[in-house]
Amino acid sequence: MDEEKITQAFEEFGITTEIRCEQAFAICEKYGIPKLDIARYCNRHDPRIKIRGCQLGCFK
Repeated sequence: MDEEKITQAFEEFGITTEIRCEQAFAICEKYGIPKLDIARYCNRHDPRIKIRGCQLGCFK
């Protein structure tokens, strides 16, 4: 997982405490980052970044 790349992408998208599924998918596509890496980053980040608006209904 390239944390520096994800951090940069999140900064560009203005993500600090929450991310929506649509944003995560857009970041994955634009930067070539696997979706699982985005999820891992959100869980490991301190404080955690909440996933909102999950397209699968897993996160609310």
